[in-house]
Amino acid sequence: QVRLVESGGDLVQAGGSLRLSCAASGSIFSINAMGWYRQAPGKQRELVATITSGGKPNFADSVKGRFSISRDDAKKMVYLQMNSLKPEDTAVYYCNADIKVTYWSSYRAYWGQGTQVTVSS
Repeated sequence: QVRLVESGGDLVQAGGSLRLSCAASGSIFSINAMGWYRQAPGKQRELVATITSGGKPNFADSVKGRFSISRDDAKKMVYLQMNSLKPEDTAVYYCNADIKVTYWSSYRAYWGQGTQVTVSS
């Protein structure tokens, strides 16, 4: 069984920084793209950043220049470094990964349970 567990969410003042981590565990054969999404109260879940298996990042326009994403394939982890945080970054942040559990299976999207990030003004 595959699990994604996020950590690092916190309450921070505007202008501050946070680093989110996500660890994948369980029966994993291969991980393709990994990423972070967020959902603010009353809003739909939106993409924040993704990173391919080759390390190519992609960012939402709202976080470009402030956030960075990285991964450690040996540890099966993905990180989101968030700088210059704004109140509008307040949301539950979810980790996502496309994972194959066996050689013969297809990649499937898995989600973590989310971690709360609150930015005070």
